[in-house]
Amino acid sequence: MESLSCSRSERSIEAEAYVVALNDYNMTYDYPEIVKFQIRDAQQKDYLQAAKYINFSDADVCVLQHEYGIFGGDNGLYLLPLIKRLEKPLVAILHTVLKNPSYNEKVIVQEIGKRAEKLVVMSRRAVDFLEDSYNIAPDKISIIHHGVPVFNYTDRESFKKKLNLTGKKSLFTFGLLSKDKGIETVINALPEAVGKHPELLYIVLGKTHPGVIKSSGEEYRNYLLSLVEKNNLRRHVHFFNRFASNEELFSYLAATDIYVIPNLKKAQITSGTLSYAIGAGSAVVATNFWHAQELLADGRGRLFKPGDSKGLAAILNELFSEPGLLDEIRMKAHTYGRRMSWPEIGCQYINLISEVHEQWTGPPPVEDTIINPLALPEFHLTHIRKLTDDTGMLQHANYTVPNYHEGYCLDDNARALLLCAMAYRQKQLDEALELMNGYLGFIDYMQNDDGTFRNFLSFSRNYLDEIGSEDSFGRTIWALGYLIRFAPNDAYRKLSTDMFLKASPHFKAMKSLRGIAYTIIGIAHYLHYASADEGIIKELSRLTQMIIGMYDSIKEPDWRWFESKITYANGIMPLALLHSYEIRRKKKVLTTAIESMEFLGTVAFRKDYLSLVGSDSWYEKGGDPSKYAQQPIDAMAMVLMYYQAYFVTGNTEYARMMSKSCMWFLGDNELGMPLYDFETHGCCDGLEGSGVSVNQGAESTLAYHIAHLTVLLAHE
Repeated sequence: MESLSCSRSERSIEAEAYVVALNDYNMTYDYPEIVKFQIRDAQQKDYLQAAKYINFSDADVCVLQHEYGIFGGDNGLYLLPLIKRLEKPLVAILHTVLKNPSYNEKVIVQEIGKRAEKLVVMSRRAVDFLEDSYNIAPDKISIIHHGVPVFNYTDRESFKKKLNLTGKKSLFTFGLLSKDKGIETVINALPEAVGKHPELLYIVLGKTHPGVIKSSGEEYRNYLLSLVEKNNLRRHVHFFNRFASNEELFSYLAATDIYVIPNLKKAQITSGTLSYAIGAGSAVVATNFWHAQELLADGRGRLFKPGDSKGLAAILNELFSEPGLLDEIRMKAHTYGRRMSWPEIGCQYINLISEVHEQWTGPPPVEDTIINPLALPEFHLTHIRKLTDDTGMLQHANYTVPNYHEGYCLDDNARALLLCAMAYRQKQLDEALELMNGYLGFIDYMQNDDGTFRNFLSFSRNYLDEIGSEDSFGRTIWALGYLIRFAPNDAYRKLSTDMFLKASPHFKAMKSLRGIAYTIIGIAHYLHYASADEGIIKELSRLTQMIIGMYDSIKEPDWRWFESKITYANGIMPLALLHSYEIRRKKKVLTTAIESMEFLGTVAFRKDYLSLVGSDSWYEKGGDPSKYAQQPIDAMAMVLMYYQAYFVTGNTEYARMMSKSCMWFLGDNELGMPLYDFETHGCCDGLEGSGVSVNQGAESTLAYHIAHLTVLLAHE
């Protein structure tokens, strides 16, 4: 632990601290000893284990550093189960407070607000947002400025000499580079400023943001370099592509005449770089983003509009022409910045944390956990990769070994694409992104010129049919729609959209109940992204009415189903209606979905566990359900159905049924035997009277992993 102390209060306070660190993109780091536990950002189980670790530690208070984009799950939802399980008082430091949050963003902050004893923000505007947009009580909020290292204000010329800036009029920007930094605004302002001050030099210090490197490499930095060449500014702009120590950073802040922050986003509630500059007593010129408006008030700096190169040039020319004005701005910034030094800020935090600890009355009652991710094995794509070659995913396996004789099918590659898109969305797995590329290419290869799809391909890459089944068509539309909605990059979204729209004219010819249902699910995902596509909206309504028409023509008081026989993938039909309801909000659609789902539930849960209708002889109306040859795709469909019902209704009983359905794979079934293989990470092909099938093919393994990820998604 690291020792801390504060004597600037009525009494001296001693404290010790340790760190629970968050690792991004499955990276590992060589942390100092103060880091006692690590969380992988996309691994939900790590958050639960972290809660256990903190609860069993001797810590008196847990301090959460919250920022969007660093915790796993949509908008960082994986954090919530951790804080709900804490048995220690919580202080949450909010680095970003959004004025107009999305639903998830708002819920996350509100849930943190419910659990935390105090919320700390770094600006007055953030307090207003928490009160107005999130309904957080004002007595729960404290303002503590962004802290900065202690800076000993000394002679500027000595620092200029040290950095070879003597005789220069210098500008300085530091931080991780990304497009929203607006560096081009400064470069475009320089020709006019250099015209009046030819000795001007602009220094940009910092590496490109790791997230930018991952998505687009050095595209932004190269653009800036080309802009420098275009404006003939090679002698006036220097880029240093490296991380800087505090010593080097403050040397530049002391030496340069003006620190410039050209951020393009006005809605920025906190800026660490701005805080550092004020703490160093720099003359700051910044765009009028929220934090800058507050910190640079009362003459502590100057503001200009985002992207306004002309306005910036005018400010630079004015300040460089009036050295006395620059000195006045620096002095005001230095006086204000002394209040933000780490010792001062540290004492404020220690006093606040001590107050929280003394006033804490104990943890709130722990809510009953409906979904327990710790009951699931670790998620692995090992067997998925084993069944995949450079063509796509093979259909079958002999035991656990790929069966090349049977070749490939569109069905499995569409399901594999769906799985990997889910895995990348939820877990940021590079392996999933790599596999996705092959499955998407396979689907593209199987699409005919008229937009239809073939289904079967031999190992020698010969087509084995002209047009595949409507089921395979619908499953493909489902996968493409999902990828369009949650695409990890523009290339995948554009190709998926091309194939989806090319296939869309064939929606009108569909007759197969399950093919229609799969297609509805894909359309619903697509419309989350392209909500203004009126043609596809009409198709969603038409296909939905077809399914409801089938239901109305068959149903009876004791048989609320779409057919006179219950066969395979049964949960898909209620699932499709639930997806349609999410888009169109038609009451009849929801009523039909819930009626049919609950009828299916009475059949599948006629015992305390999931007992699927087997494929030996199915379940004819008036007969008895077939007991064996139960299929993993049926269990997957039940998991997906109950998840979507829970999502659209909020009824926690459906979440409970979803979890019970998933446990079928892990042994909560007719034979009490797991179909999931904990060694290979594959799934057996079915449940027979004599035991589980010995083969672990694509369909079954994909079904398990999709069900697994769906349960984790519900846990968010």
